[in-house]
Amino acid sequence: MTELHLLYACFGAAAVVLALASRKLRQLPVSEPLVGLLVGVLLGPAVLGLIRLENQTRDLLLLEGSRLLLAGSVMAAALRFSVDGFRTVVRPVVLLLVVVMPLAAVVTGAGSLLLGLPVALAAVVGACLCPTDPVLAAAVVTGEPAEREVPARVRRMLTAESGANDGLALPVVGLALTAVRPGESLGGVVGRIVWEVVGGIAIGVAIGLLGAWGLRTAIRRHDQEPGPELVYTLLLAVTTLGVARLAGTGGVLAVFVAGLAYNHLTRDVERSRQEAVDEAVNRYAVIPLFVVLGAVLPWSEWAAFGLSAVAFVAVVLLLRRPPLVIALGRALGLRLREATFTGWFGPIGVSAVFYLAHSVHEGVSDSRLFAAGGLAVAAGVVAFGLTGSPGRRLFARTDA
Repeated sequence: MTELHLLYACFGAAAVVLALASRKLRQLPVSEPLVGLLVGVLLGPAVLGLIRLENQTRDLLLLEGSRLLLAGSVMAAALRFSVDGFRTVVRPVVLLLVVVMPLAAVVTGAGSLLLGLPVALAAVVGACLCPTDPVLAAAVVTGEPAEREVPARVRRMLTAESGANDGLALPVVGLALTAVRPGESLGGVVGRIVWEVVGGIAIGVAIGLLGAWGLRTAIRRHDQEPGPELVYTLLLAVTTLGVARLAGTGGVLAVFVAGLAYNHLTRDVERSRQEAVDEAVNRYAVIPLFVVLGAVLPWSEWAAFGLSAVAFVAVVLLLRRPPLVIALGRALGLRLREATFTGWFGPIGVSAVFYLAHSVHEGVSDSRLFAAGGLAVAAGVVAFGLTGSPGRRLFARTDA
C-alpha cells in the first residue's frame, strides 16, 4: 500500500509541475510520457528501489491502465478534426492501415529475431509494436506550435491513422497469438476476429449516434449544466469501452468509431470545447502509466540481450516505418519531406503497452515478450520525446 501511495504522490507532483509549464513544454525536447518514464526509473529497482511490483500486479496495471488511456486518447483523436476534415485523408489512411501497419509488424518481428526469440514469439512482438500511438503523436499534431508548423493534412493523417490502427491492430495481434497458442482452429480464430472488428464498429456507431442525440436533446431542453457537457465525451468513451468489452469486441476500435459518429452529429463549438478537455486529460493521465512502466523495466533481461538489443532498437526506430511511408509517399500524396516527417512520427507508445499486456493476459508466458516489447517502447518514448519539438520546428524551417 505504501508503494501505491508513493506512486500517487510522485506522478501527481510530476503532473502538477508539467501542467504549470504546459505551454513552455511544447517548445522543449521533452514530453509527458518521457518525464513519467524517467520518474518511474528513478523510483524503481534500478535506482532508488522504492517501488517493486510483482509481475501479476504489473500486468494488471499496464493492461487496464493502457486500455482506459487508449479509450480517452482515441476519443480525443476522433474529435480533433471535423468529419469533413477526416474525409480528405481517407485514402492515405487506408493505405497506412492496410499496407504500412502489417509490413511494420513483419519488419519488427524480423528485427526481434536478432534478440534470439523464436519465430512465433517474434511474430507476437512485431504485431504488438505495429500500431502508432495517439498519445505520443499528440506532441506533433496538437497545440499552437503544431498548428502553426505542421500542415493540417499531415496532422489529420497522423491523427486518423493512430486512432484507427490502435483498434485495428487487434486482428494482427490475434493472428500472431495463434502461433504461440496452438489448439484453436483457423475458422474459429477468423470468426472471432471478424466479430471483434465488425461488432466493435457496430457498437461504436450505435453508442456514438445515441450519445450525440442525447446531448443535443439535453441542450435543447436545457437539462444539462455546462460542466458535465465538458466531460461528456470522456464518459461516452468509458461507456463504449465497457459495452464493447462485455460483447467481446474490440473496445478501443469501438471508442474511436463512437467518437467519429458523435463528431458527425455535433456542432463544431460543442466538439472543440470537449476536445480541449479530452486533450488536457490525456496529456496528464498518461503520466501514471509511464511511471509504472519505468518502475518495472526489465534491465537484467536487456543486459542479457547484449549488443543485439542495440540492433533491435535501430531496426524498430529506423526501419519499422520511415522507409515504408517514404516509399509510398506519392500514393499517400506526400512530398518527400512530408513523408519523412510522417514516417518518423508514427511512434510506439501506449498502444504497444496495451497489446503486450493483452498478449500476456491471453497466455503468452515467455518473459522475453515483455523484455523485447518494453525495450522498444522505452526507446520510442525517449526518441520521440526528444525529437518531437525539434523535429516539428525543423519541418517548418525546411518548408520556409
